[in-house]
Amino acid sequence: MTGRLQDKVALIIGAARGIGKGIAKRFAEEGAKLVLADSETEVGQATADELGASFIAIDISKMADAEAAVALALDRHGRLDIVVQNAGIYPWQLIENTSPDDWDRVMAVNLRGTFNAARAALVPMKRQGSGRMLFTSSITGPHVTSPGHGHYSASKSGINGFIRSAALEFSGYGITVNGVEPGNILTEAIQEQRGAAFIKSMEDAIPLGRLGTPRDVANAFLFLASDDASYITGTTIVVDGGQLLPEGADFRILPP
Repeated sequence: MTGRLQDKVALIIGAARGIGKGIAKRFAEEGAKLVLADSETEVGQATADELGASFIAIDISKMADAEAAVALALDRHGRLDIVVQNAGIYPWQLIENTSPDDWDRVMAVNLRGTFNAARAALVPMKRQGSGRMLFTSSITGPHVTSPGHGHYSASKSGINGFIRSAALEFSGYGITVNGVEPGNILTEAIQEQRGAAFIKSMEDAIPLGRLGTPRDVANAFLFLASDDASYITGTTIVVDGGQLLPEGADFRILPP
């Protein structure tokens, strides 16, 4: 590896498994000092142990928990260079069956969690005069959607709006704010919650012919966290294998 994050201190929220774990592993390979946070205590601690990282169990919808995660990073390493807010929930619910409490819970984790992570990390980053804030958005909401994802789509669209506003407000402090919009990524959750037919249908809809991996997404986060992206702020990178490109289902020019 090239040491692109050598000795940088990174707090990764939602790091126990899936995309978050992929980000943590990729950052560790590039020399980052890691603090991991997640609501799944046992799995999160196991991931932290595997990567030689510190771990804290939090609910990112609570500001006090976000502040506690930042405080742990400062206590262990004395600074905070990168924060990644990857925690999110996506219960499948048609709008007509979604209660106000259901709606509020998705917004609390996905959207308020984004605000909480940024607001907590802003304090040390502003003091340092530098920092990278990174958020997991999605192609679902900003670009596409499907039945059952009304609250999730709204929360991810909101994250993109927040990224632009925060990038503008924090630019004078030397802080960049960006995000990644994954498409369909083959995580444990997808394998557990969706059947083989669903996965095959998604593969058929993606020009590159496969679902993405957590590492595919992690590589985009690595770029945005590195010095290579020092002049990039207020934007997102789509990582979807070309899923957004076709006008219709019949897009392949070569036979199977």
